[in-house]
Amino acid sequence: MIELMIVVAIVAILSAIAIASYSKYIQTSRRTDAYSALSQDQGIMERCYQQTYNYSYAYNGNSGNTSGVNCTQIATTSQNSYYTLAAAAGPAGTSTSSYVITATAVGAQAKDTACATLTVDNTNKKGWTPTTTAAGTCWQN
Repeated sequence: MIELMIVVAIVAILSAIAIASYSKYIQTSRRTDAYSALSQDQGIMERCYQQTYNYSYAYNGNSGNTSGVNCTQIATTSQNSYYTLAAAAGPAGTSTSSYVITATAVGAQAKDTACATLTVDNTNKKGWTPTTTAAGTCWQN
């Protein structure tokens, strides 16, 4: 009976380790949802800029767009809904000449506190929060 209890305890310990490791793996794999959504939105932003010389039309619903070219509006959620997306004026400070797109983890993915948000700007500079997370952890190349 004692031997059986020892085996059960060992199996329980191994299961706890395996479940934690698997959960971390799932969180990491779900980041691809953000990568693809950010990449798609970057493409939309660049196509809009190429036609209108203005990034803001792609994320503000073409408000004020008198160019005659309607820009596709960027997505606000990722394909699998693990992230919400938002674009804003970028480092240059104007919405017409630069942008930053942010993907924020929601739902089950919000437990991924190591990479709570992922960002990319018009120069393809990638960022993440919290910034204490080691470089190369959030953005897999």
